[in-house]
Amino acid sequence: MEKQFSWKDLLNPMFYIVYGGFFLLLFIVFAETGLFVGFFLPGDSLLFVAGIYSTNLADDLFRKFGMTGIRPEWLDLLVLIALISIAGILGNTIGYWTGRKIGPTMFHWRDRFLFKKKYLYDAHEFYEKHGGGAIIFARFLPIVRTFAPIVAGIVEMDKKKFSFYNMIGSIAWVFSMIIAGHFLQKWIFTQFDFDLKKHLEVIVLGIVIVTTAPVLVKLFFGKKKVSQPPTN
Repeated sequence: MEKQFSWKDLLNPMFYIVYGGFFLLLFIVFAETGLFVGFFLPGDSLLFVAGIYSTNLADDLFRKFGMTGIRPEWLDLLVLIALISIAGILGNTIGYWTGRKIGPTMFHWRDRFLFKKKYLYDAHEFYEKHGGGAIIFARFLPIVRTFAPIVAGIVEMDKKKFSFYNMIGSIAWVFSMIIAGHFLQKWIFTQFDFDLKKHLEVIVLGIVIVTTAPVLVKLFFGKKKVSQPPTN
């Protein structure tokens, strides 16, 4: 029986892996880090689950190019990490140029379902506090990672400096999540005979809670103040 689509599936990383495969995963990473409407898409949990299913994703990818046979484990991980990192780099680059071109006017847009000015203010405050390193740190923070490159473009961060932090941040984010998912699955299964694949809902929920905790704390317990659009 064919599964009926539900809007909540958009928040479920397994939905993209099962029904879209590796190339949809690439697009989701690109969209979440480069398109301001992609802030609601799963990022950390998607990459962690992708690490758990890295062999399956690699098999699907190599099969599409007519490459079959036994491959070393490191090759699967290297290819996945490299391609996903490139998608993240390109996404942030689009976000940066969006900020350069239309960013300042975004602070005068009305709030909509898929756009809140508060997200831009939060990302700007985060950027001002951490400087260039914010581009790296933001990769590990939902919502903030979507708007950080846009804010970097708005304040006209040096292109070379942005590109450097962008590459480091994307590789660090993708590498840590993919490797964590892949090897944690193997270690836990070997040591405790516990298959993470059968408990993905709990794992994804845990990742979401951990990664969104800083954002939620800032949202509900941060000092309330009136924000003004940043000036160059």
